[in-house]
Amino acid sequence: MRRWDSLVEGYTRECEARGLATVTVAMRRRELDRCGNWLKRRRPKVNLEQLDSELLIRYLQQRGTFRAKATMAAVVSELKSMGEYLVAQGMWTKNPMRWIRGPKMDPRMCLPRRIDKVHMKQIWEAAEKRGPRLRETTLCLLAVLYGTGLRRGELERLNLADWDRDNGVLKVDGQKTGQERKLPVGAGVWRCIEAYLPVRQNRLEAAGRLEEAAFMIDRFGKRMRSDSISRAVSICAKAAGTPFVSLHQFRHSCAADLLENGATMPEVKSVLGHATIQTTMRYIHVSGEERAKAMQKHPINDFLKADAETAERAVI
Repeated sequence: MRRWDSLVEGYTRECEARGLATVTVAMRRRELDRCGNWLKRRRPKVNLEQLDSELLIRYLQQRGTFRAKATMAAVVSELKSMGEYLVAQGMWTKNPMRWIRGPKMDPRMCLPRRIDKVHMKQIWEAAEKRGPRLRETTLCLLAVLYGTGLRRGELERLNLADWDRDNGVLKVDGQKTGQERKLPVGAGVWRCIEAYLPVRQNRLEAAGRLEEAAFMIDRFGKRMRSDSISRAVSICAKAAGTPFVSLHQFRHSCAADLLENGATMPEVKSVLGHATIQTTMRYIHVSGEERAKAMQKHPINDFLKADAETAERAVI
């Protein structure tokens, strides 16, 4: 098992060469290191070439204690991918993980939570009350997240050159899906972006970093990282006293609100950058009030209304 670490290193380099996001590669590395440490503690010592599915199932059973199905599905997927790499390297003749299935997932049971419209308004109001140096930056973050449905990593990687001011279009890289897309923004998002850009320029001049290409920058004039983006939004949510889980809630809210306001499923798919329409369908969310309005349109209401009028005339 002493070679496990070097093999994991080679596997992560291959993932990076394939263009996987840095966060994804780091997550896979942590999971494989955890598996390797578990295998190294086994007695008698495990021979990597003779590692079988029985031992890997024992690891998954222990790893799955008090873990969500989604977590274990990701673990199984990562180990399968590592197994295919070991086969390609000639370490294994076949992948013992190939026939191990993860927990059955129902996508309808793991819908991301959207942000209630009242809470969304409160978060925006809290952002408007921030100091003059932070106000425009935070409003731009919220506008891009909610107005375009960008993923956190996509926003982090966004460069100033990706903003087409004249046409009001953001160019988003395709690092996750392999397909670059161009997103036209609404008038409100356009104004928030343009109000932020002078603040960005002043910050870069003060930091002496005019060569910085990043679209969103921190107070030091450097590219704003994912944790800083999350922290800025969390501060607003906390100040507003609203429940907040993750930035992905803005993406779900964007998709759900577009659908509720008449956008078609293919249009929302194009905005979010999904590879398949099935992924977009996970973002369908209809509130109880809207379900009640929908049920009022059922034809049975007309039938019963006609029966009620006929019965009323018969009584008269």
